[in-house]
Amino acid sequence: DSKSDPATGCASFKAQVIILNHPGEIHAGYAPVLDCHTAHIACKFKELLVKIDRRTGKTVEETPKMIKSGDAALVNMIPSKPMCVESFTAYPPL
Repeated sequence: DSKSDPATGCASFKAQVIILNHPGEIHAGYAPVLDCHTAHIACKFKELLVKIDRRTGKTVEETPKMIKSGDAALVNMIPSKPMCVESFTAYPPL
């Protein structure tokens, strides 16, 4: 309900990403354009938190230096413009 729980912008957010088709390595500082609902905004990889197994979700490596095509990871991201991002635990249907 937008009246009792309005959307708010975030300064940063954690995201689980899977790198599908990227020619090189991705390090902290990389800033791809993300699509989140209707937003189309560049977001910088501030920190690579954990590399995870993409099938089981179990930790493979803590604070990896880089990720590459085929890898899955939890990353801390910073949007370049104000962006609304909902927590999966708070809004599972989204």
